[in-house]
Amino acid sequence: MELTVHLFGPAREAAGTARARVDLEPPVTGTAVIAALSARYPELAALLPRSRVAINHAYVDAATTLGPDDEIAIIPPIGGG
Repeated sequence: MELTVHLFGPAREAAGTARARVDLEPPVTGTAVIAALSARYPELAALLPRSRVAINHAYVDAATTLGPDDEIAIIPPIGGG
């Protein structure tokens, strides 16, 4: 299943792109997407364990199963002060 993953903030900067494509065998979970992104973008790997997965504009557990039409986003931690 080919999916587009939207990357924001530091994740976008680390990968050098706002959208990443991953191709995975179903069933696909957020954990599998994170693993695929880590392999494809090593510079992003350190940030991913601290990031959240959002599916269709809602945060989900990384173990959530994804469908082919789901919108997937990786939301890195946001610093502030």
